[in-house]
Amino acid sequence: MKRLAVIAFNLGGPDGPAAVEPFLFNLFFDPAIIGMPRPLRWLLAKWISKKRAPVAKDIYQHMGGKSPILDLTRDQAKALQAALGAQLDGVEVQVFVSMRYWHPFSGEVVNDVKAFAPDQIVLLPLYPQFSTTTTESSFIDWDATTAQAGLDVPTKRVCCYPTEPGLIKAQTQLLQAALAEAGENVRVLFSAHGLPKKIVEGKRDPYPDHVARGAQAIVDALADQGAPLNDWLVCYQSRVGRLEWIGPSTEDEIKRAARDGKSLVVLPLAFVSEHSETLVELDIEYRELAHAEGITTYVRVPAVGVHADFIAGLAALVQGALQAETEFCPQGAEDRLCLAFDRACPARTIR
Repeated sequence: MKRLAVIAFNLGGPDGPAAVEPFLFNLFFDPAIIGMPRPLRWLLAKWISKKRAPVAKDIYQHMGGKSPILDLTRDQAKALQAALGAQLDGVEVQVFVSMRYWHPFSGEVVNDVKAFAPDQIVLLPLYPQFSTTTTESSFIDWDATTAQAGLDVPTKRVCCYPTEPGLIKAQTQLLQAALAEAGENVRVLFSAHGLPKKIVEGKRDPYPDHVARGAQAIVDALADQGAPLNDWLVCYQSRVGRLEWIGPSTEDEIKRAARDGKSLVVLPLAFVSEHSETLVELDIEYRELAHAEGITTYVRVPAVGVHADFIAGLAALVQGALQAETEFCPQGAEDRLCLAFDRACPARTIR
């Protein structure tokens, strides 16, 4: 029987108060986040993580002192493993979870993968939209770790899937339920994690384009069902530091919705599982802002989690990667999303 290892990547999160500062250090020490020479980057990462740790600890206290992202990602991995196991005859499938900035790190996961001894590997980021700060960073880290560990197995990669049908179907269904709860005179905010403009412009990062495509796909799906969405926009949350970030910001759009007399439905477009940005920033901080600005109806759409359509979509992506002729399989050879050669798309060299 053949063996298939699927590596599900996510950013990770601290598993207790003592892990908050080292988690932040790992995040800011990543050259994909701060592009300075190593000694300066180390010093800056130490300074930022120490300064931000008390605030971050307060945030995680709302979630029992730790991030839920590992447990939720493991739930997704378990559901995906079951789906693939039912679809792939004669193949033993195991889905591994690898986190970028906290345990289990790629080095820990590589050892488990070596023990499993797969015939083939598929790398599956749980970031639907490609970015140099997420997908590319995880791929680079995995490649370095496997090279060091001597894991040499044929590998395929799914690099982006912002409009994958299962993902869009799941998000559309969850949005429909939220719209029914919110009632009339509603504005929908498709909120995604932001990026500094210098990353988007300097690296030609396609992330904002992927975010826009995902939002449009959901709106199109609603229109196809006879429920057109006339008042909606994309915005970005989680802005930190003094750099200029892509916009508009979710905070500013909440205030504008209040001035326009709107109720709000907020869909976390780029997050497939719950964590601090949804459970605290959206559910607590932005809800309080909305109420303070006079918005009485504020409904937050859940992340897709283990929604059956999303898991089916992930399974389809893995199967598509297995059948692809090239190492990278974002959307299919004839329907790639990153069309400009100067963008950061990892598939650009195989067009």
